[in-house]
Amino acid sequence: MIVATALSPELAVVPRHVAIIMDGNGRWAKGRHLPRLAGHRAGVEAVRKVTRAARAMGVEALTLYAFSSENWRRPADEISDLMGLLRWFIRSDLAELTQENVQLRIIGDYRRFQPDLVTLVDDAVARTAGNTGPILAIALNYGAQAELAAAARRLAAKVLTGLPAEQIDEAAIEAELDTAALPPLDLLIRTSGEQRLSNFLLWQAAYAELMFVDTLWPDFDGDALAAAIDAFGRRERRYGGR
Repeated sequence: MIVATALSPELAVVPRHVAIIMDGNGRWAKGRHLPRLAGHRAGVEAVRKVTRAARAMGVEALTLYAFSSENWRRPADEISDLMGLLRWFIRSDLAELTQENVQLRIIGDYRRFQPDLVTLVDDAVARTAGNTGPILAIALNYGAQAELAAAARRLAAKVLTGLPAEQIDEAAIEAELDTAALPPLDLLIRTSGEQRLSNFLLWQAAYAELMFVDTLWPDFDGDALAAAIDAFGRRERRYGGR
């Protein structure tokens, strides 16, 4: 378990790209005898704290697992609540993201959402497209296996139109992924004590540092992120070399 602390100046090795599986909203609410929606609302506040902290620490890209392709299995009322919170976050925070020069990116097939939400997301991405600062990537209706399958289909189509199959290497696959425009993933954090990737950034996590923390997502804040980055700075990344 990582204890929240301020970022140690002597250990300030800041990862370029951090991804977070934001887990524990439901358990946070249950522990307080609150409805699940209260946990999701508290989770949105944690998003604000962590995105601001990441920018202050110099993280170039932050990717948040907001809605997986498996989340459609949840009760319809909970899905509706999550969509409502996404609308609320975009409408309330877009001005701040624009002012802070943040680029909003989306990974995943979010066009399955209701048309008004798709339009809202498209507008937010367009309005921040010219920004040159840090990237906030939100995974919506995202699943890594589906991402890899889609990349394979696109490469297969290119082979049919003349691409030599022997030219399909790791770089060719990476260029077809949703994260192609993002820096390589350095650190992947999952909150709530669960220790699995849950179909998130499977290709990208090949050499990322993995960190599983006990803190429930609504309680994860800037100090907790600083503690994770401190721990990241203490690790020796070998990339299979020795």
